[in-house]
Amino acid sequence: MKTLTKEMQTAITPALALEILKDGNKRFVSNLKINRNLLQQANETSDGQHPFAVILSCIDSRTSAELIFDQGLGDVFSVRIAGNIVNEDILGSMEFGCKVAGAKIIVVLGHTKCGAIKGACDNVELGNLTSLISKIKPAVDEETATSDNRTSSNANFVENVAELNVSLSVKNILLHSPIIAQMVKNEEIGIVGAIHDIKTGEVKFFE
Repeated sequence: MKTLTKEMQTAITPALALEILKDGNKRFVSNLKINRNLLQQANETSDGQHPFAVILSCIDSRTSAELIFDQGLGDVFSVRIAGNIVNEDILGSMEFGCKVAGAKIIVVLGHTKCGAIKGACDNVELGNLTSLISKIKPAVDEETATSDNRTSSNANFVENVAELNVSLSVKNILLHSPIIAQMVKNEEIGIVGAIHDIKTGEVKFFE
């Protein structure tokens, strides 16, 4: 697999970027990962990087964007934070990745059985985690399909909240970053939400 160059990155459209990620996830699920020389890629990217995607995912140890999308060094900007929430620093990182460095798609990647989501469902308060979880609470409030047992013991409730949290993160990115919103409007980049099933490895995109 070739290391991405500026010319290769420029030729990738937002739609193609999404297909590359989908194909990579299919390889991951089928355990057919591409054979890469990572040391060679490290050397070839030492003077510059040209990733085609920015992926905001959770810190969960089972949700490594490079692995579940079968990508190599220099292919994606990976932003990780519990609950894949959005804040000013993350928005700045995304603006750098897209406007400055040329990435063609932003993916907000949630996952099943997320501990941060469960914490928000249970109104957990613990040090600095309290502030982080408060950013997930709007998704809990927006989930109106569940009337009984709105806690982490209700698996369906947790997964509903996880999907809503992804959608709200996408909306927050577009709402609070005029730079990204304009790039999406101009079709320079794409933005999409997704959920990673930690049991099967499959990623479901919300298109």
